[in-house]
Amino acid sequence: MSMNTIPVIDVAALRAQRPDALRALAAAVGAAARDVGFFAIRNHGIPPDVIARMFAAAAAFFNLPASEKDRVAKGRSTTKVGYIRVGREAADPTLPADFKESFQIMREVAADDPDLIAGKPFVERNLWPSVPGFRDALLAYFDAANVVAIGLHRIFALDIETDPDALVRNFERPLSALSILHYPPSLEEFDGNRYGVAPHTDFGGFTLLAQDSVGGLEIQRRDGSWIPVRPEADTLVCNIGDALMRWTNDVYVSNPHRVVNRARCGRYSAAFFCDPNGDTEIRPMPSCVSVDRPPKYAPITYAELVRLRHEGTFLDAS
Repeated sequence: MSMNTIPVIDVAALRAQRPDALRALAAAVGAAARDVGFFAIRNHGIPPDVIARMFAAAAAFFNLPASEKDRVAKGRSTTKVGYIRVGREAADPTLPADFKESFQIMREVAADDPDLIAGKPFVERNLWPSVPGFRDALLAYFDAANVVAIGLHRIFALDIETDPDALVRNFERPLSALSILHYPPSLEEFDGNRYGVAPHTDFGGFTLLAQDSVGGLEIQRRDGSWIPVRPEADTLVCNIGDALMRWTNDVYVSNPHRVVNRARCGRYSAAFFCDPNGDTEIRPMPSCVSVDRPPKYAPITYAELVRLRHEGTFLDAS
């Protein structure tokens, strides 16, 4: 694979379920996950109208007055839902705050949800703005992206030669989240300092990214240079996160990436973070451990991994 781009992989086999096609898909996905940790997928099965309605809902929300958006603002640093204003989040606290705004939901839970009542970390009820159709549009996309995520988890398991449900069984009550993002227009040349999102790795299992045609996502090559991930119609970008890298004992790589909006218009994207149950113990899987590759990580629950990464990321708890 050329490191001047990322592979585009047809994942229609996820729905066909033919063993030979699934093995070929696992080989392609596994190669990308080992090499650069990024690939794009086409024929993923999310209906175009579901994607279009999600982006329309995002635009409607971000066009609201600041006072309306602040009604559903994210609060504490231990919270994963709600609106985050420009300047309130920093992927790298040593750099200026990320030049973006976002709104995030998690799986919808009822007031009597047992995990919510038990006070489990990061289990919370979503906040919803007064935008007609907004809730339905985001939940429809969340559910559709989750179907793709479950299929890809089985493909990863096939690639690392373990039980097909070894990963999936940790996603019964997941901390997965959907974040819609708006990057304001760039009014000046990039100075190497002000990022839409500063260089970082994602800390979950993996991420599915839908993006508009503006572009701005960049990934780091092994020599330290950066290359753009150019938007391709009808595809989603998938990247490996820290939890999956730990699970695979560094067989897969969670690669640094960043966003730089160099356009004179706003950029919209939607990141679906495929994250496991909070009490899932993240430790190297037996199939990824050997005499030549001993375990590189001590066990940690996913909720604790999230907590450690959240500390310092949010610059204002209000």
